[in-house]
Formats: sequence, structure tokens, C-alpha cells
Amino acid sequence: MSFLWALIIGGIIGWLGGLLVGRDIPGGIIGNIIAGFIGAWLGGALLGDWGPHIAGFAFIPAVIGAIIVVLIISAILKGMRRA
Repeated sequence: MSFLWALIIGGIIGWLGGLLVGRDIPGGIIGNIIAGFIGAWLGGALLGDWGPHIAGFAFIPAVIGAIIVVLIISAILKGMRRA
């Protein structure tokens, strides 16, 4: 059951990161979950483990990390479209 919660919260974190940046994450729900998990890892590595914890994620660093992930993915895809 905790794995299911982690997937749901990871998806919400990825969706929220994309929403705050104003860009869509490719892959829909699966893309949101992946961006949420990578963002949570990145945010935790850069900012530490602080703030409210939901389903094992430090929510604020995870959302900031998801924003960074969305920006990186958007920049990569934009560069690929130009080429």
C-alpha cells in the first residue's frame, strides 16, 4: 500500500512541478510520476530533507526538484526540435 501512495504522491509532485513551470511533461501520468521521483531525489540531494513529509517524500524540496527536472526536460526537447 505504501508503494501505491508513493506513486500517487510522485505523480502529484511531478504534475505540480509542471504546473508551476507552465509546461507539460511528456508521457502523461507516467511522465509525471517519473518527474516526481527524479525531482524528489534531486531536491533531496540539493536542498536536504526538510519540510512536511508525505509518503516518504520531503514535499517542498521534491517540488523544487521536480521544477528543475521539468525545466531540464523542456530545454532538451526544445533543442531536439530545433535540430
